[in-house]
Amino acid sequence: MLRQPFNLSSSRSSGHWLTSLAVSALSLSPMSVLGQAAMIDVAPAISDLTNSIEVFTTAGMPMSNVPDDVAVIELDAPARLDAEISQGLPKDSAAAKDVMLERMHSPEWEHVVMRYGDLYTGVARAWLLRVEKLPAVVVDGQFVVYGQPDVTAAVMDIMSQRESTR
Repeated sequence: MLRQPFNLSSSRSSGHWLTSLAVSALSLSPMSVLGQAAMIDVAPAISDLTNSIEVFTTAGMPMSNVPDDVAVIELDAPARLDAEISQGLPKDSAAAKDVMLERMHSPEWEHVVMRYGDLYTGVARAWLLRVEKLPAVVVDGQFVVYGQPDVTAAVMDIMSQRESTR
């Protein structure tokens, strides 16, 4: 895995990463804790070094040394929400459709729709940034370190590389 800081603006990918990510996400088992999709300003300890940090991973790749104000965006979270809302559905497709329609008319469904929106915001952000591998730590929307589960170390790698190229 690449551990060197990489400038996302110079990245050129084949565009097939999202398809393979979606397939990978669907193969993971459901978990009860869902990811949060948002870009958060960095924690005070490293706020002088950068404006923002975005962390992209999956539930099976835990991150460490994450500053308090940095969200870890789990790109498999929408698939886990799919599994969560599909629990208990009948095997018969017509009966399952009726149960889902009933669920969709419940007051709780608005919350589910909002969760989907939040979760897919993180997926869209990863796509816009052209994140190609996981885990990924992105700084200022331009620089990324792949394969480093220690967020603070990844940010320091980026800062060190940026300083050496000035």
